[in-house]
Amino acid sequence: MRQWSARLVIRIPWSIVLLVLLALGSAAALAADHAFIGAAKCKMCHNKLEKGAQFDKWLAGPHAKAFEVLGSEKAKTIAKEKGIADPQKADACLKCHVTGHGAAAARLTDKYSAAEGVSCESCHGAGGDYWKIPVMKDRAQSVAAGLILPDEKTCVGCHNAESPTFKGFDFAKYSEKIAHPDPTTASDGGK
Repeated sequence: MRQWSARLVIRIPWSIVLLVLLALGSAAALAADHAFIGAAKCKMCHNKLEKGAQFDKWLAGPHAKAFEVLGSEKAKTIAKEKGIADPQKADACLKCHVTGHGAAAARLTDKYSAAEGVSCESCHGAGGDYWKIPVMKDRAQSVAAGLILPDEKTCVGCHNAESPTFKGFDFAKYSEKIAHPDPTTASDGGK
């Protein structure tokens, strides 16, 4: 009897470990399933003047033109030097110049457009499960539904030495340039 109990004690931790690993794997799989809904969905609420006109700030900035810039002569010259025929079709370029590039087609809704460049969902996560007002009003719920609160690590995923035009990245300086706070959100300092 004593020997059986010892085996059970040894097996229980492995079964618990297995269950935990399965749960973590399922959570990661669920997080990866959020759909990309496109910037127009974000614009519905995030372009009101009293909310900081965040959409217009994005539209006026460099991220909104990230795909377009790949069609410029300068980008084509850089791409040619790297052995890339068309930067607007190359994974090496699109992974940082287009929101959702590389995502399964099932995750790209009919409102999604690669031409939007680096849109809201590049930094804040695919919005398919958090874009509705009741979810967005609850920070914990929106984060659980896929909202990302971007930080320096988010930015350096693309702003790094892998980019052929990289000249260094000062997170504080550049994040200030693209800041688009919501002045009505006091709990997070308007970010």
